[in-house]
Amino acid sequence: MPIIELVTPIRAPIERCFDLARSVDVHLAGAGETGERAVAGVVRGLLGPGDEVTWRARHFGVWQLLTSRITEFERPRRFRDSMVRGAFARFDHDHLFEADADATVMRDRFDFTSPLGPLGRVADALILTRYMRGFLVERNRVLRAIAESDRWREFLADG
Repeated sequence: MPIIELVTPIRAPIERCFDLARSVDVHLAGAGETGERAVAGVVRGLLGPGDEVTWRARHFGVWQLLTSRITEFERPRRFRDSMVRGAFARFDHDHLFEADADATVMRDRFDFTSPLGPLGRVADALILTRYMRGFLVERNRVLRAIAESDRWREFLADG
């Protein structure tokens, strides 16, 4: 059961960072070469408590569907999205936010279990943990660039 933890400082208010992190549109902007699209559930705008989104993306050359649900939500401090259907045996992705002077510290905790038991654990060690860390780092890089520039106004209605 690998756990990936990231800390991303962002020079922007906590509410802006929180809302950008739950934006389907920002997620798509940071999806890179996976061709990821939201195809069911909430497909645009902000995810809230109980909302589901189904993503279609290409990982390792294979098109996949993954549905996640917002299972915990405390604006602007934290939310969790959990897989309800998809390629993993399970995952929980905690998004945590702390105000720090004129910035926000965003923490990600991605806790997942691969399918296929022992074979999945080998894949975790050799490939998947590094791949998922890179995916999350890139997503956070894009989110930070949007939050720290005027681009955030393109994604949030109150901008």
